[in-house]
Amino acid sequence: MKRFLPIHNFLLYALPLMLCFSFNACQNSNNEGESPNDTSEVKDEEYRQMANQLAHEYIIVDGHVDLPYRLTVQNFQLSREYLGIPVETKDGDFDFKRSKEGGLDAPFMSIYIPASYQKTGGAKEFADGLIDMVTAIADSIPDKFTIASTPSEVEGIVKAGKIALPMGMENGAPIEDDLANVQYFRDRGISYVTLTHSKNNQICDSSYDTTRLWNGLSDFGRDVVAEMNRVGIMVDISHVSDSTFYQVMKLSKAPVIASHSSARKFVPDFERNMSDDMIVKMGENDGVIMINFGSTFVDGDSRDSYTVLADSLKQILADKGLDADDSLALAIEKQFEEDNPILFADVERVADHIDLVVKLAGVEHVGFGSDYDGVGNTLPTGLKDVSDYPNLLYTLLKRGYSKEDIEKICYGNIFRVWNKVLEVSKELKEQS
Repeated sequence: MKRFLPIHNFLLYALPLMLCFSFNACQNSNNEGESPNDTSEVKDEEYRQMANQLAHEYIIVDGHVDLPYRLTVQNFQLSREYLGIPVETKDGDFDFKRSKEGGLDAPFMSIYIPASYQKTGGAKEFADGLIDMVTAIADSIPDKFTIASTPSEVEGIVKAGKIALPMGMENGAPIEDDLANVQYFRDRGISYVTLTHSKNNQICDSSYDTTRLWNGLSDFGRDVVAEMNRVGIMVDISHVSDSTFYQVMKLSKAPVIASHSSARKFVPDFERNMSDDMIVKMGENDGVIMINFGSTFVDGDSRDSYTVLADSLKQILADKGLDADDSLALAIEKQFEEDNPILFADVERVADHIDLVVKLAGVEHVGFGSDYDGVGNTLPTGLKDVSDYPNLLYTLLKRGYSKEDIEKICYGNIFRVWNKVLEVSKELKEQS
């Protein structure tokens, strides 16, 4: 979908390109089987201009932005002082101003439920509180934000010049043991559910957990996947164990997503990422893999550096009698990150992950799932916050991606899956 550009944007970005060459002459298309490195001789600045234009011409959807939890940690309250944070702030990775700079139109707000709530209880209440926060932000700043629960709603919101706020729930723990809660959260605006997070839950096993409680999905988890298909919630396989992934592939009647996952090939033995075979299966399922930008997700050296530091942090927390998910640990973790920077990846490495998905599954099966506000100080050079999407588009253009490819990656692929999930939901309801 194209948006109308203000005249100053047209003069800044489009006119210089029109004077030089057409899009078709400037770039080669991966769809035509040409090598990503087989590009015409175009000046670097012209690629920059093209990237900026496309970032503001196409809707950009990001599968995972952790603003709600960041604001919770900051004790966000509905006051004039605090309402300024989502609009413009020096903290974190996301706000309205930087989103507009980078062309971000539809960041999925992550309703993140720490695994600690699976032990203490209160997961549903915590999820409701985060949903209330996102809704309150949209209601209190209606000229800038509006909640969205379908692709068509996103399109209307973007056309009005605002940022759409779809929501995805990270961790199915708030569903508890009641299948009716799947419909409940759909009614509250949740468009995808990440089945679990850092620990096994009542639905399935986690890639991070050292045990395999269910060896994939639990019996209840199978019912949850079927009910998500029925009510029109996208199934998100980020964070799940490999066994869970393959079982979901066989069970789901609709395509699934990985809202913020990268390729395991570049970070060996990191099960949180997806293997080549899993990427192929996602393509066969007509799903979409939304690439996580975090350095520890995209680069093995960065991951190794992080692992060493993580062991040190774990010991510090243990000495204080704290787990990583404890609320009292947050300040300690933040200070530790500031004192111990990891090796950063860069935007080129993120593009490598996109290249691999395109090679294995096709350009129709990849998107952006940055994990902004969720990966601390691990963001790569060139993608430090939401103003930086043009840097990634620039990198892809230089590698030979066509503007049609860019359109699919920015929003077309996730819209296809999202709409298909809603279509399958309608069909299943008509059959019942």
